[in-house]
Amino acid sequence: MENMNININYQKELDSLIKKLIKNEEAPNLLLHSCCAPCSSYVLEYLSNYFNITIFYYNPNIYPKEEYLKRVEEQKIFISELKTKYEVKFIEGKYDSESFYNIAKGLELEKEGGERCFKCYELRLCEAALIAKEGNYDYFTTTLSISPYKNAKKLNEIGEKLSNEYGIKYLYSDFKKKNGYKRSIELSEEYNLYRQDYCGCVFSKNEREKV
Repeated sequence: MENMNININYQKELDSLIKKLIKNEEAPNLLLHSCCAPCSSYVLEYLSNYFNITIFYYNPNIYPKEEYLKRVEEQKIFISELKTKYEVKFIEGKYDSESFYNIAKGLELEKEGGERCFKCYELRLCEAALIAKEGNYDYFTTTLSISPYKNAKKLNEIGEKLSNEYGIKYLYSDFKKKNGYKRSIELSEEYNLYRQDYCGCVFSKNEREKV
């Protein structure tokens, strides 16, 4: 995709790709980075009709570790309970919180949604691209764009950059479209999912507690 400075309808791009995929006999393999079970709920319900999905749970930003363990367990449970056309597999990345603090250095006072978050997007997507490349996946993407607080344009720009660097296709997306975020809330209630009240890192936690 060219010229990321113009406004692009990423959902339209995804719709166009899916129309082409439907004509194929075999579903492509997708490595889907997931930030949490609630955000993955609609994305899995939607994309599992067209892709063989492996959830890649890599979120070294989550603080404290007890919260990380709670979220990763919720992700596993949801995958086991959700009925899908194609089997959904699961890979857990390393919980290397030091890597997050390294990229956040100097940006600790940034508001949520700023440069620190963009660095965090790139950290997680970079690892997803690497795993997708090593595993010979057809595509990689992330659930992050489902959140109304996440910058879909920035996520797709990072995804495209990494796609070029690693030689693996990035699945353009803006999962909040088509009422995706609303559907994720409905699915969270249906499956009684734990919905955290802060994004994940200690900085977002502190910001939330000040409200």
